[in-house]
Amino acid sequence: QVQLVESGGGLVQAGGSLRVSCAASGSILSLNTMGWYRQAPGKQRELVAAISSGGHTNYADSAKGRFTISRDNAKNTVYLQMNSLNPEDTAVYYCNIKMYFGVGTRDYWGQGTQVTVSS
Repeated sequence: QVQLVESGGGLVQAGGSLRVSCAASGSILSLNTMGWYRQAPGKQRELVAAISSGGHTNYADSAKGRFTISRDNAKNTVYLQMNSLNPEDTAVYYCNIKMYFGVGTRDYWGQGTQVTVSS
């Protein structure tokens, strides 16, 4: 089993910054991708950013230039630094780890952390 524990969400004014963190524990394969998704009320969950165990990153267009994803493989922890936040970034942010097996993949999710950006 794998557990993901998120931290760092909260309330921030528009234009401000937040950093969210996610620590993974349990049976973690070395080949994996960790990422952040978000879900706003009435909307589908969407990818914000992801980073592979090799350091390759992928960002949603809305996150490019404002958000930076990074990870510490030794700690199995992923970070999302969010700058220039705006009210449209308000959502529950979920940490995800996708592990790659020989025959497929398996996803695990954190419980989510609320990020609220006030105008």
